[in-house]
Amino acid sequence: MPLKTDPDSLGFLLNETARLMRHDFERRIAGIGLQVTTGEARALIYVAANDGARQSVIAERMGVEPMTVCGYLDRLEKCGLVSRHPDPGDRRAKNVRTTDAADATIAAIRAEGKAMVEQAQAGLDAESRAILAAALRTVRGNLIEMLDERNPARLAVAGDGVPA
Repeated sequence: MPLKTDPDSLGFLLNETARLMRHDFERRIAGIGLQVTTGEARALIYVAANDGARQSVIAERMGVEPMTVCGYLDRLEKCGLVSRHPDPGDRRAKNVRTTDAADATIAAIRAEGKAMVEQAQAGLDAESRAILAAALRTVRGNLIEMLDERNPARLAVAGDGVPA
């Protein structure tokens, strides 16, 4: 008897939901005519959420290679949306910050993200939305703990003392 995957299992649902949300986010960002690609938009949002973090931390949190993030940041820097500064603790590392010029772009990206999440949660009342968010925070926290237990040096690499 062949093994079958349950499309309603938690892992399958989380992965499929994340894939669909990312696809819709990319479609929305491409559709609003920003001067950034969808990858650059994601990088900009991660920089805004982790302002002053090292490039390596941004890459880790995005789940992409450092060279990929470097390319995104090069373009964002040319557009005046981010700035890089030497890390005081390691001259070889760069910390990244958003600029004031990034505010409008970030606001547009966040508005699209908010609209997407609102549509994705259609049919859920406020209590169900709160329960869903709380459950996902718990799952995320458990996964962070699991990863940190398996790779204790991970926090030291991040350099900011905050789990990815």
